[in-house]
Amino acid sequence: MATSAVDVTLPGRPVARGRLHPSTQVLRRIYQIWADMGFQIYLSRDVETDEYNFQLLNFPPGHPARDMQDSFYTTGEGILLRTHTSPGQIRAMRQYCPEPIRVILPGMCYRYEQVTARHEMQFYQVEGLVVGYNIRFTDLKGTLNDFAQRMFGAGRKTRFRASYFPFTEPSAELDVDCILCGGRGCRICKYSGWLEILGCGMVNPVVLQNGGYDPTVFSGYAFGMGPERIAMLHHGIEDIRNFWANDLRFLEQF
Repeated sequence: MATSAVDVTLPGRPVARGRLHPSTQVLRRIYQIWADMGFQIYLSRDVETDEYNFQLLNFPPGHPARDMQDSFYTTGEGILLRTHTSPGQIRAMRQYCPEPIRVILPGMCYRYEQVTARHEMQFYQVEGLVVGYNIRFTDLKGTLNDFAQRMFGAGRKTRFRASYFPFTEPSAELDVDCILCGGRGCRICKYSGWLEILGCGMVNPVVLQNGGYDPTVFSGYAFGMGPERIAMLHHGIEDIRNFWANDLRFLEQF
């Protein structure tokens, strides 16, 4: 029976240690930053109704902005996989009204669209919502500038560009100077020197009212960011499909 004997003098086989997925690493960093700034995590559901995903966020039936987000509808009438984390805004407001709110809403989103190096059918998003008294756009700018400095390093340049979202008014997008080229211009930033990291704006009075708040008394701001895009900027990743390919050659780098 010598062939079945165990040679205890042989060196042991190394056990490979697991690693956190790069998306998880970035999400944890985002959670920590917002926690340090006084935000709490509010979890909302992945399967939503058309009412919460669109109508209560100022997307009435037939609104052209619905075309911005191709949706996965289920067999149930008016039931779909959420296309963004914004439905959680209504649920958080209705739960905490009339108290002030300062929360982030992380989660997976789903959109029926072509998969490319820059777009996926499923992706993480982190929504932010603040509702209170005398909340102004300057509060939004100061908060997001602080986030950019903490996330990407002190001295990071930022800019706000006017944009459009049905649930915020006014709306904007926040850019940071390109991390990879230092703002000089490269293929990743399309030679503009800037990279978009999130959308934001003041909560539309209609949305505040749908959440149970009196827009003549309360005001607020909201923002939404994509952790995978932030991870791509941090690590110079050029293809978002790598996050879901389960390729150990990619994952073991993190």
